[in-house]
Amino acid sequence: MKVLSLILAALIALLQYPLWLGKGSWLKVWEFDQQVMTQHEINQKLKVRNATLDAEVRDLKQGSDAIEERARSELGMIKQDELFFHVLEENEKNASQASRSEGAAPEGPKQ
Repeated sequence: MKVLSLILAALIALLQYPLWLGKGSWLKVWEFDQQVMTQHEINQKLKVRNATLDAEVRDLKQGSDAIEERARSELGMIKQDELFFHVLEENEKNASQASRSEGAAPEGPKQ
């Protein structure tokens, strides 16, 4: 009877091995599930990005307003008879004044 119970315990252990440690084990299934979840998140972000790009392409194909906006912001273009004012922020003014004072000739003693 003792030998029979040992044989049965060994058979049960052999049957459990593939379930826990084999090729299609629970651990591998869990890892693949995590990879699938991660890939779904990446896909959702890419879908949002693609939708944004698609809307931008449709806007550029259909309307001249988007093209004009791009030309103004990226290329600095203006319309004919239009005035362009470039307003410097405070820190840009200080940097430009400092670079001018560094490049100026040093003043010598006046006689």
